[in-house]
Amino acid sequence: MNDSLKRFFDGDIWWSFKQHPLVMIAAVTALLCILASAFAPLVAPHNPFDLKTLNLLDAFTPPSWTTNGKAQFLLGTDDQGRDVLSTIMYGSRVSLVVGICAVLLAMLIGITLGLISGYVGGSVDAFIMRVADIQLSFPAILIALLIDGVARVALPKGMHDQLAVYVLVFAIAASGWVQYARTVRGSTLVERNKEYVQAARVIGRKPLAIMFSHVLPNVTGPVLVLATLHVGTAIITEATLSFLGVGVPPTQPSLGTLIRIGNDFLFSGEWWITVFPGAALVILVLSINVLGDWLRDALNPKLR
Repeated sequence: MNDSLKRFFDGDIWWSFKQHPLVMIAAVTALLCILASAFAPLVAPHNPFDLKTLNLLDAFTPPSWTTNGKAQFLLGTDDQGRDVLSTIMYGSRVSLVVGICAVLLAMLIGITLGLISGYVGGSVDAFIMRVADIQLSFPAILIALLIDGVARVALPKGMHDQLAVYVLVFAIAASGWVQYARTVRGSTLVERNKEYVQAARVIGRKPLAIMFSHVLPNVTGPVLVLATLHVGTAIITEATLSFLGVGVPPTQPSLGTLIRIGNDFLFSGEWWITVFPGAALVILVLSINVLGDWLRDALNPKLR
């Protein structure tokens, strides 16, 4: 074991992790969800998007432990005869990819604008913060819907499905950059007056170099906590947009799309088509949020 790993396992964060059984359960659950989605082609019982393997006679098969259930379909099938467990694994891939990419893009935008706003100050700071204040007055889901709607009008109709994931990532990121910008700005306002920044100015370092080489490493702690919590929010936002029919196309269904499809058959008795994808979404987001809450407490000595 190298020195960095040894320091990690001897540190306060690992000790705090071991003291919270709920956090350990959440970490294992999140890891299993991520691995199951990442390796879905290898571990999924069926390929729900291979038309050659689908049989419409298997449609609406209930879970295997109920009457008329089949052993090869543990959680039952949907209206097209697709295995629900397999669709959850494949759908989780889309939800996780969209959520993580949206958070990374929101971090990139928010951190950059926050650093510029806090370090430069003046009219630049006032302009960026007023834009942030205006955006905060609207719910994130409305901003995402607006961006998605504009993209659907601006892009050629034949490219909607091909670019749907990219548009969705940008829409969610554009609605979530504000919290990163405000957090980084506040920390930058404190850091820019410290001695190491003054020393960097004296030796002739450029403002951009000071911001990204000296200030940025000292303001990333709160940002990492925000990012962990924002992943769950981004996944929920994507699921909401897909449930409303403006998210990913049916050929690339996410958990939100699966819930929307199952919702059409909920009151006709085929409850498993929507209940199990919904439960998977809740478990995934809840485990990520528990980890985010723990990380916030572990990195803040005042909350220990």
